[in-house]
Amino acid sequence: MELEKEPQRAPQPMDIAQVEIKSFEKPKEIRNFQNGHIELVEIAGRMVGRATFEPGWKWSENVQPIAKTKSCEAAHVQYHVSGVLMVRMDTGETYQCRAGDISVLPPGHDAWVVGDEPVVVVDFQGMVDYAKNP
Repeated sequence: MELEKEPQRAPQPMDIAQVEIKSFEKPKEIRNFQNGHIELVEIAGRMVGRATFEPGWKWSENVQPIAKTKSCEAAHVQYHVSGVLMVRMDTGETYQCRAGDISVLPPGHDAWVVGDEPVVVVDFQGMVDYAKNP
């Protein structure tokens, strides 16, 4: 018996009623954690985050104690501004993200900085609760 496939829906455009311009120079919130921080800007009803991870940063060492989950449970849509970020999915696959890359990462991963250059990413989805103390 073949299952009937649900038709794919086209992404819906954002309902944009007015011009908004925000800057990471004046974030709504800054969250600091060992070897890094994120700056959050709210725009068009969404939270966008710029994360800076210093050399030596690793999610499982520096953010996991805050998140209290086995691995990062946030889904990310990111533009990589600088540095090299290694990502290991809970299933074992590894990916390397470099400056200029755009990545989509589902929940269930660890990540760390490779080398001696800070990693800076702009995340359009996964920073709302990232490194947020309860």
